[in-house]
Amino acid sequence: MLKFLDHFEEWFISFLIAAATLIIFAAVVHRYAAGLPIPVVQDWLLQLNMSWAQELCIIMFVWMAKFGAAYGVRTGIHVGVDVIVNRLDEKNRGRFVIFALLAGALFTGSIGYLGAHFVWDNGAHYAFLKLFGIDPGSLPEGPTTPDLELPTWMVYSAIPLGSSLMCFRFLQVASTFLKTGELPHHDHAYVEGVEEVKDEDILPDPANDNLHMQDVAHHKGGDRGERK
Repeated sequence: MLKFLDHFEEWFISFLIAAATLIIFAAVVHRYAAGLPIPVVQDWLLQLNMSWAQELCIIMFVWMAKFGAAYGVRTGIHVGVDVIVNRLDEKNRGRFVIFALLAGALFTGSIGYLGAHFVWDNGAHYAFLKLFGIDPGSLPEGPTTPDLELPTWMVYSAIPLGSSLMCFRFLQVASTFLKTGELPHHDHAYVEGVEEVKDEDILPDPANDNLHMQDVAHHKGGDRGERK
């Protein structure tokens, strides 16, 4: 189950990044090409309405940021100032780490709880009642976005969902740290799919180059001995 959640998190973030990039590219090309005086083509491009692109990309970046923050907790890529903590002994360092992780879980959990209430009162309650054929009564339908006319509760759902996932990741990291004493660490120099190159694969063998006179002399002496 956790592996599925990990993969879904990565796939979802990757999809948002790729889709937002394509939409922005298409919108820029459309805006530039629509200004070119090309017969027929210009008229056709002007009829295409891409005013929704900016709004959709903003929404996608919000969702990307919320779920990307949870991914950052899991993989250890968030920036942290831990100079003083790392100077402490192991016992006190562990206490500070656990306190920080639990504080992060408490904060994100609170945001997720408050965000869920906000989304529920902003139109989600009305939408769920309508979905199951129940009369919503006097419940407000909730506002919509200006261009796409999406219910804003759908957009704001990134707050409770992303914050709740981030809270879970904090607790997951804390649990792993209590069991193993290790925190997730991200190597910024690592590129997936590229094999790590060791120093001995790059640097020449001192015994086989012409820069070390002692080794060269040794080999020459060995050559004379062989000639004798």
